[in-house]
Amino acid sequence: MSKKQILIVDDLHPVFKQEAEALGYAVTDEPLFTREQTLAAIKDYEGLAVRTKFQVDREMIDAAPRLKFIARAGAGMDNVDEAYAKEKGITCINAPEGNADAVAEHTIGMLLSLMNHLRQADQQVRQGIWDREANRAWELKGRTFGIIGYGYMGQALAQKLQGFGLDVIAYDKYKTGFSDTYAREVSMEEIVKFSDVLSLHIPLTRETRQLVNHEYLFHFRKPIFLLNTSRGEIVQTEAILKAIEEGKILGAGLDVLEVEKFPALSEQSWYPSLKVNNKVLLSPHVAGWTFESYRKISEVLAAKLKNLEI
Repeated sequence: MSKKQILIVDDLHPVFKQEAEALGYAVTDEPLFTREQTLAAIKDYEGLAVRTKFQVDREMIDAAPRLKFIARAGAGMDNVDEAYAKEKGITCINAPEGNADAVAEHTIGMLLSLMNHLRQADQQVRQGIWDREANRAWELKGRTFGIIGYGYMGQALAQKLQGFGLDVIAYDKYKTGFSDTYAREVSMEEIVKFSDVLSLHIPLTRETRQLVNHEYLFHFRKPIFLLNTSRGEIVQTEAILKAIEEGKILGAGLDVLEVEKFPALSEQSWYPSLKVNNKVLLSPHVAGWTFESYRKISEVLAAKLKNLEI
C-alpha cells in the first residue's frame, strides 16, 4: 500500500516533516511553492500544510480530490475555507497552543512600552533631549484589564498578567462559565464600562470584521489603551486614530493592520497619519512569531496529525 502524501508549501519547522514521516507519511517540502504551483501539484496529495501564504479556497480545495486534511501552522483559520473543506470531508487542524505564550508576551511588551513612553523616550535621548515630564508614565497596578476572546491566547495573557495587581476581566461570545484564577467572566457591557486596557484575541469572522469602529469605541466609559495582536481587519484604523485625537484612546499597540505589507500598506489613506502618531506602537504581525513558537507550532500540528483518522 502506497504511503499517504503531504505537501508543505510554507516555512514550517523541520520537526513537522520529521514527525509526519515517522507516522508513515511521504512528505514533499516545498516552502517556496507559489499558489499556481500548489494548484498544479495538489491533486496528488492527502495533506496540505500551509501558514498564511495564500487562501486555501474553493478553487484550491476543488483541485485536490484526494485531500483529507489541511494543517494550518498557526492560530487563525481565516485563510482557509473551513466550511467548504468540511463539506468535502476534509479535516482542518491548527496550532493556537503553539504561539499563545509568544502572543501574550508581545501584548504585554507593547502595553508596557506605551504606558512608559519607551519608544519616545529612547528617541528623545538619542536626539539630545532630556524631558522627564513628557515621559511621565502610567502604572498598571489597580487598573482593569479587559480581554475579548478567552481561548488559548486570552488565557495565556491572563496568566501572565498575574503579579501586576490588575483586575482581569474577559468576554467570550462563544464560551460561558470560564472564570478562573486568572480572569473573571463578564459581559461586553462590563468590558466597555470598566476597562482601562482592552486586548483583542478573537478570530476574524463576518461577525468580528470591523468590530472596533467609531460606534464601538464611543461607548467606552474611560480612556483606554488598546492592543490588537489578533487580526487587523477586526479594527478600523481610522476609528483608532480618531479616538486617539479625541482622548478616548491613550495609546494603541497594533501588531496587525487592516492592510499589511508594502507597498499596499503605504497606499492606504490612513497610513500617513498612522506612521507619525507617537501614541501608536506598530509591529509587522510578529506577536506569535518567536524562535520558540516556530518549533512549538510544528510540534502541535504533528501531535494532532497523529490523532487524525484518515
